Amino acid sequence: MANSFTKSAKKVLKTEADALEKLKDDLPIDFSDLVEFILNLTGRVIVSGVGKSGHIGNKIAATLASTGTPAYFVHATEASHGDLGMITEQDLCLLISNSGETVEMFDILTHARRFSIPIATMSSNCESTLVKAANFQLCLPMADEACPIGMAPTTSTTMMLALGDALAVALMEAKSFNAEKFKIFHPGGKLGAKLMTVSQLMHKDDAIPLVKTETSMKETLLTMSTKGFGIAAIVDEIGSLVGVITDGDLRRHIDDLMGKNAGDIASLSPITVVRETLVVDALSLMQDRKISVLIVTSADNKPVGVIHIQDLLRVGVA
Repeated sequence: MANSFTKSAKKVLKTEADALEKLKDDLPIDFSDLVEFILNLTGRVIVSGVGKSGHIGNKIAATLASTGTPAYFVHATEASHGDLGMITEQDLCLLISNSGETVEMFDILTHARRFSIPIATMSSNCESTLVKAANFQLCLPMADEACPIGMAPTTSTTMMLALGDALAVALMEAKSFNAEKFKIFHPGGKLGAKLMTVSQLMHKDDAIPLVKTETSMKETLLTMSTKGFGIAAIVDEIGSLVGVITDGDLRRHIDDLMGKNAGDIASLSPITVVRETLVVDALSLMQDRKISVLIVTSADNKPVGVIHIQDLLRVGVA
């Protein structure tokens, strides 16, 4: 029985993968024109659909909105009961219907045409009412649904979802929408944590375990102990970072430790990060170099903060 389930799963995935390959090779002609139009749009992309197409539309709208293209999902049925007021003349309507003949969509279509609101349609039926009425036609290639009766939306919704992702990514690239902009819309959860910079988590000012090169080891050990990071940042007479002392450095010089000063045992050219470093990159650096603390430096190599791996783990980076 298990082999039967596996065989079924592989058949579904191959059917849908083949459809996506066909979509890639036969991308809708209006795709590029639609991207250009949305780039100059002053309003929002209003996405609508019902049933499974509605679920896909909701996801497409969410993806667009979170990647720099203002978008909103309006359920076609709710639109007929007052939500048409959410659609303005500055918007574009993206209507999703596999058949292109979904009756519930016609009120939005009529409203859009009445107020000269541009329309884009995503459908598998290029001869349908919705497609023929659209300014931008995103026709999906003909492909069998993956279900055994050939009726449940499977392959068609997969193509819709993928084409929506392609639209969002094309717009992102055209807008040079980078990680800095992305994090503005994703402040929460693990994703938001990964997009934080070390400047948001670092300990600074008096919390930094700073000592000078000529500082005695007695005072250096006191600083390392009281600051609690297990490390000391060694600076020269103008405050530039020249090295660090870690527990490993102390063990290597244990025999004559107290007869030296900080500069004598410091490891030179320490691994550092700058304020703008993403915390996920800082964590990766720590893991690669097998260290637990990083000194944060300014453009002129002055220590401005210190960050511990526990600070990163606490906000859910890993």
